[in-house]
Amino acid sequence: MRKRIHGKKRNPSSIPVSISFPIPQLPLPPGHRSHPPRNPSPAMARRSGPLLRRLLSPSPSSPLAGAIFRRTVTYMPRPGDGAPRTVTLIPGDGIGPLVTDAVRQVMEAMHAPVCFETYEVHGDMPSVPAEVIESIHRNKVCLKGGLATPVGGGVSSLNVQLRKELDLYASLVNCFNLPGLPTRHENVDIAVIRENTEGEYSGLEHEVVPGVVESLKVMTKFCSERIAKYAFEYAYLNNRKKVSAVHKANIMKLADGLFLESCREVATKYPGIQYNEIIVDNCCMQLVAKPEQFDVMVTPNLYGNLVSNVAAGIAGGTGVMPGGNVGQDHAVFEQGASAGNVGNDNIVQQKKANPVALFLSSAMMLRHLQFPSFADRLESAVKRVIAEGKYRTKDLGGTSTTQEVTDAVIAKLN
Repeated sequence: MRKRIHGKKRNPSSIPVSISFPIPQLPLPPGHRSHPPRNPSPAMARRSGPLLRRLLSPSPSSPLAGAIFRRTVTYMPRPGDGAPRTVTLIPGDGIGPLVTDAVRQVMEAMHAPVCFETYEVHGDMPSVPAEVIESIHRNKVCLKGGLATPVGGGVSSLNVQLRKELDLYASLVNCFNLPGLPTRHENVDIAVIRENTEGEYSGLEHEVVPGVVESLKVMTKFCSERIAKYAFEYAYLNNRKKVSAVHKANIMKLADGLFLESCREVATKYPGIQYNEIIVDNCCMQLVAKPEQFDVMVTPNLYGNLVSNVAAGIAGGTGVMPGGNVGQDHAVFEQGASAGNVGNDNIVQQKKANPVALFLSSAMMLRHLQFPSFADRLESAVKRVIAEGKYRTKDLGGTSTTQEVTDAVIAKLN
């Protein structure tokens, strides 16, 4: 902001002010007289500082307060942006049907321009049904609950199948402190961006001879570059200051070395964003000890899964951390951290699953669909319920049911 002070040295209360951006003309003091401009002395500039701050920060009772400081910037939609959007809905397993139904209730309560196309998919299926893939291709956006992945055996993860089939190459988990929710650390706000399609999750395993299994970790220049570009672009667009690349290149010199090389090349194109590298084991220790030092983290596939769950646990638990998976053409939104996204039988029977993570993921989805005001309303309502502390599920130290939390959020929407 530029300021210009007119007149001879006199009482600061009579100094008129001119600023460079357009606001309503501030009233001049009584008896004001114009004088030829001259450069102010340092002493005069120091004395005029408090006056400038007073004039530019009117009290709430001032008529200027409503005219200048209470009006928000208008979101200007393109013609047709308000048309309802169809979203593919996969309730999933375990607590999935509970929390997705909670989202459906909230969307109906605030009349969000979203309708759901629901499909039954379960983790023990051999593959994702073709009609589900076709629906996501058609709608471009999907909201899903957790899909249980059997441990061992020959059934592959349907979550991994979805990511590969739709080329959802970037996973984003946002781990941050929620006001009113006590945690060991404050000022945590970490975005974990994970490569989603290769690495240890390539699924290339075979038994060489009985008792000997070989598992391949595949890393490519193409996938490493595009996840690095996504991380830096996310940081740039969200006013983030630092990107940390997580690796194990001291041991996996070729595979993780290729990942680091790609990150370094992309970092040179974003000189305004700080870049550093950290070995994954040291990263986990630093997360537990001093998580506030991290901003955006970009990782290969397996490390990202581990790091995001650690960060979620530090910031308040997996039940409150939103996330999504995005590719060039499609996006799937779900609970951010994978640990506990299916829950257990007791939680399902008691209907005490925490819907907060999926509420916040739904707010991310609404922004993705270019419905920012609905996203803001939902996110604000959720944060107000958490801050009040009256309705919380067991994982947050409360006794509320899923429905009670949902009703509380709906009551805060307006």
